[in-house]
Amino acid sequence: MLFTVVLAIVILQRLVELLVAKRNETWMRNQGAFEVGAAHYPIMVAMHVAFFMSLIIEVTFFERALSPFWISLLAVFLLAQVGRLWCLTSLGKFWNTKIIILPGAEVVQKGPYTFIRHPNYVIVAIELLVLPLLFSAYYTAILFSILNVWMLSVRIPAEEQALKESTNYNEKFPMK
Repeated sequence: MLFTVVLAIVILQRLVELLVAKRNETWMRNQGAFEVGAAHYPIMVAMHVAFFMSLIIEVTFFERALSPFWISLLAVFLLAQVGRLWCLTSLGKFWNTKIIILPGAEVVQKGPYTFIRHPNYVIVAIELLVLPLLFSAYYTAILFSILNVWMLSVRIPAEEQALKESTNYNEKFPMK
């Protein structure tokens, strides 16, 4: 029962985020923004869809039990959701699931972006690990954590390069 409720809420949250992202993308493109990393975006989307499918299959068909540490894991997951919302509200119209760059824009350096360059990616990594562990889906947790590291090794350099070339990113985040 808890699995179904949590999964439904998370999937609904992701669908709402896609609507917000689309709205933000439209606004940004109307301001002259462009997309970077379009080639890897469908792979990232497929990875996230496969994550949910894997989680459902592992928990349902292999009858995984709720973790004995479920309260702690759920607390971490809920804190990650607060962090996700903090990222979204800090970036405002600049938040997106795609890498959309608005040339000449001031890089956002507030909220969690005051402390770390890519807090949303940290939150996604936490979610991809903690959500499966909550329901003892160890294979899903390991597999998609590894796939996420690979995806971020492609995505973060593409995003940072575009930000360096088109915004004040170097000024806000000088190389040390």
